[in-house]
Amino acid sequence: MLAICGVWCEIFQTLSGYFSPLSVAGFHVIEPPAICGTVSALLCPGSTEVSGLRRFGHCSVLIRPDMIISTGGFGEKNGRHGRLGDIHALIRHEGKWRNKSMKIGESENGWDGRLFHSMTWLSNYERCLVLGGRFSPISEASKVLCLKFQQLTNEKQHNIVVEMAEAHLKETDSSHRWRHSASEVLSCGQTYLFIYGGRSVRELALGDWGFLHPDKLCWEKVLVVGSAPEGRHSHTACSWKGGAVIAGGLGAEGLPLGTIFFLKPSTSGFCWEAIDTCPPVVPRYSHTSHVHEGKLLLVGGVWIHSHSVPGVSVIDLNTGQTYEYQIDCSPLQWPLMLHNHSSVLLQDEQRLLILGGGGNCFSFGTHLNRQLVLLDLANIL
Repeated sequence: MLAICGVWCEIFQTLSGYFSPLSVAGFHVIEPPAICGTVSALLCPGSTEVSGLRRFGHCSVLIRPDMIISTGGFGEKNGRHGRLGDIHALIRHEGKWRNKSMKIGESENGWDGRLFHSMTWLSNYERCLVLGGRFSPISEASKVLCLKFQQLTNEKQHNIVVEMAEAHLKETDSSHRWRHSASEVLSCGQTYLFIYGGRSVRELALGDWGFLHPDKLCWEKVLVVGSAPEGRHSHTACSWKGGAVIAGGLGAEGLPLGTIFFLKPSTSGFCWEAIDTCPPVVPRYSHTSHVHEGKLLLVGGVWIHSHSVPGVSVIDLNTGQTYEYQIDCSPLQWPLMLHNHSSVLLQDEQRLLILGGGGNCFSFGTHLNRQLVLLDLANIL
């Protein structure tokens, strides 16, 4: 049953990239929200020279202003589709993003081919932590991986070396999930990696969470009070004011959610608070999100509407005011699929870089975004 639900989600996501979702049994199709304006989608300069990012279900993080690391997912390699086993690096040089050669250090094992995992850059520790993910709908990725990067100056060698090691945790229950979220939070002066939601082999939508100490690499008990969000997967979480903002996702009944919750720091731990929005946020899942100067940006995803697909939603986290913007994709030569993608906010440029995205299903095949895309956010931030 879980595998069937997963296949249906992929079909629905793939269709949503080409035209507005149809009215289907079990889904209530409603009218789209009022649109406040448009956001331009542009082909990223130099993107025709970038390879290896026609994928989905991957993770991308900005570890330096000029370096983006992407891992995992399902995509294209050597003309064939499958789970990807590489670690991909982009370097920005003279205003263009370019592929950079990556070498895994002394470890005998490469990337294990997981997808729908989380990867979080911990700047204070200068490393990425990779948790969860899956190899198939019935095979979870249970290992927690630690990635450290070193740039070499010898041009005859690979320019970037990644040291990858398994982090051995005392308890791993919070790691057995995929389509979850991971974000940095701060409690009583201590930073934690907050793992929330997702799904597993047995559960369609998980509603639990865990706090991982990034130095000790152990799960710690932290007091959380208040009414918790309902279980969900394919949602997003962003760090904000020492806590985490949880938005959207798919619930246990397989319907998109429009609720937003703030895991707010307190003197003794955290407190769940619902964020009321006006107008209400349109339910969606498989989107990405970012917080910029108190504004939550929801990018793409899948919703159930008769005439449109999601663009960019801007929510003022202090007032709850919501604005919806369409994406003008006319400069592109293919349908932009903003689901199962990753995105990086380039704050100084007020632009958003879209990496990968798309999906596959047995009926409609595999459809992937062809190149890197920039969204110009200057008029909405």
